[in-house]
Amino acid sequence: MPTIELENVSKFYKPKRRRKGPVHIDMGVEEVNLTIRQGEFVFVVGASGSGKSTLLRLITGETKPNQGRVCIDEKELGWMLKLSRNRAAMMFGKIWQDPTLIRKKTIGENLALAVKIAFGRENPRLVDLRIKKVLGLVGLKGVEKKYPVELSIGQCRRVELARALIASPPILVLDEITANLDDDCIWDTLHLLNDINRRGTTVVMATHDSQYVNILRRRVITMSAGRIVGDVQKGKYGDVLEREKRISPPSKFGADLI
Repeated sequence: MPTIELENVSKFYKPKRRRKGPVHIDMGVEEVNLTIRQGEFVFVVGASGSGKSTLLRLITGETKPNQGRVCIDEKELGWMLKLSRNRAAMMFGKIWQDPTLIRKKTIGENLALAVKIAFGRENPRLVDLRIKKVLGLVGLKGVEKKYPVELSIGQCRRVELARALIASPPILVLDEITANLDDDCIWDTLHLLNDINRRGTTVVMATHDSQYVNILRRRVITMSAGRIVGDVQKGKYGDVLEREKRISPPSKFGADLI
């Protein structure tokens, strides 16, 4: 089963050159060392700009590090993805902050496209079975012919989760999946993610929803200024971050992060 390892990983971003003044290099993440084993449920927390999204994109191979290695079962991720274009779709189910459903396609067409990316051409009957299975899993049976605009924000997020699960990946990476949802939708989503995790799927989830992190008490990784400043099993939101803020020296790269 896949183990995720980041070894001394840093990611830099260069902002656009300004007419006046020097060009500063902003840091996405700095010297991150992290191991996530198969079957873990991990919350990644921290203030906006602390490096959470960059960390998730490094884990999935969406972003390449400037230094260090990202490995899956001791094999370098970048090398693995070069060998197979659909390897990422089979390994990772991903949901990013911004909505990514194609508005001019039905829910069924959106999911069929995900099947094609993961498996190539498949028998239409098998495609329909896959779509029905994942929609049933997220509690949205019978919406195949609807368009995203006909669904609520919470339902669209569930469709994105269904799409992320279409290839039964061993790892789910979720960036603020509960943002802008009401409490009932958040609870429903977290209960669903708990059920998926109990079946063996690794869940790595960036979130600002502190009350739910505190209630669920899973592994909590806290980021500040591009560094991991807390990594606590059965942790709570913010307590490690506040303590580390008082005792940790500032990053030499500054706190203005992407």
